[in-house]
Amino acid sequence: MPLSANNPDRTSWLHVDKNSDFPIQNIPFGVFLTRDDIITIGTRIGDTAIDLGALHQLGYFDGIPLTDDIFLQDTLNDFIADGRKTWRAVRNRIAEIFDAENDTLKNNTKHKETILFRLDEIEMQLPVQVGDYTDFYSSIEHATNVGTMFRDPDNALLPNWLHIPVGYHGRSSSIIPSGIPIHRPQGQTLPNGATEPVFGPSKLIDFELEMAFITTDANDLGEPIPVNEAEEYIFGLVLLNDWSARDIQKWEYVPLGPFLAKSFASSISPWIVTLDALEPYRVESPKPLKKQLDYLKYKGKKSFDINLEVAIQPQGAKENVVSKSNFKYMYWNMSQQLAHHTINGCPVNSGDMMGSGTISGPTEDSYGSMLELTWKGEKPIKLKDGTERKFINDNDTVIMRGYCEKDGTRIGFGKVANKLLPIYSKK
Repeated sequence: MPLSANNPDRTSWLHVDKNSDFPIQNIPFGVFLTRDDIITIGTRIGDTAIDLGALHQLGYFDGIPLTDDIFLQDTLNDFIADGRKTWRAVRNRIAEIFDAENDTLKNNTKHKETILFRLDEIEMQLPVQVGDYTDFYSSIEHATNVGTMFRDPDNALLPNWLHIPVGYHGRSSSIIPSGIPIHRPQGQTLPNGATEPVFGPSKLIDFELEMAFITTDANDLGEPIPVNEAEEYIFGLVLLNDWSARDIQKWEYVPLGPFLAKSFASSISPWIVTLDALEPYRVESPKPLKKQLDYLKYKGKKSFDINLEVAIQPQGAKENVVSKSNFKYMYWNMSQQLAHHTINGCPVNSGDMMGSGTISGPTEDSYGSMLELTWKGEKPIKLKDGTERKFINDNDTVIMRGYCEKDGTRIGFGKVANKLLPIYSKK
């Protein structure tokens, strides 16, 4: 089925600002609460949210085999489980409906009142029920920086790093959408020079600039997914801030890896941008530094040129951009990650989320965490209001944005923005 939704010459009868992340070529998917307190699956063009449940009920998807309730649910899991053929058909049809040359809905005032919403009339929800969450560690720049800090430059990468996409199983219950504030976590830490741990609030809260891909039902127990078929099972991507409590992590991560330092919150952007929409932005992955095993060898361009940035906004003050990076820096790409994840026969389900790991680039201003940007707090960042940051302070909001741009067309993810509150206290 052709990708007609990606036609770069197409324009919409809906208003779209010149630098919008959401032109008609994007057509992401999300879940939102309407002004009538109804949860629906929707999409977005410009600053207009589109109720796909209403669009379906009014007959605009006739000819596409969809169940009556496919968009009348509070998650995208069932729609994602229908597979790429359905996703592509729906995106193509939405592009047709909102094409500037199509007057069918454009001239139907009654239908538009039911289908279309201003952004201030909706409340975005978590787009999928995440059954399982895996976080990788796939940026060679990030892994090298961290290894240099805590070991030495000559042994920055552990022996397995250039052979496998390293990952761990995270906690899905604390994945939240943009806009939900989080509390500074408490736990055990080992202060410098101490021999016994202490309990209290984490003092070293950090962001991790990541992206995550959402999977569909992919395989049966025992069945690996070949690396060159992996993209058939990837629905799309979101921005991911995988919050981290560095001092808690330092004390707990040996021998089994991250635990409480990572499970207190991971936040994602609410609109899932499909892999189809990102098709024009493919680029080559970094060249492997060591020969990779056959099950990880792939053909074609498997990386994507996605510009990323992180800003810190103190309460009542202006944003401060502290990092600019790019998804294309990832040493291990999504296809390799999914192939490795399933090589042992681990089944992957609709709505599972796979985090990229912190995305750092080759320059100091492209590092994807405060740990790297301030080099363990040794080089604080000065903000516009005159204050300094080694890590994230209470009442700071961390904002991440991402977009692709080529030949005058921009496809973006919007943002993921969450405020850090002081430790939780029962009212």
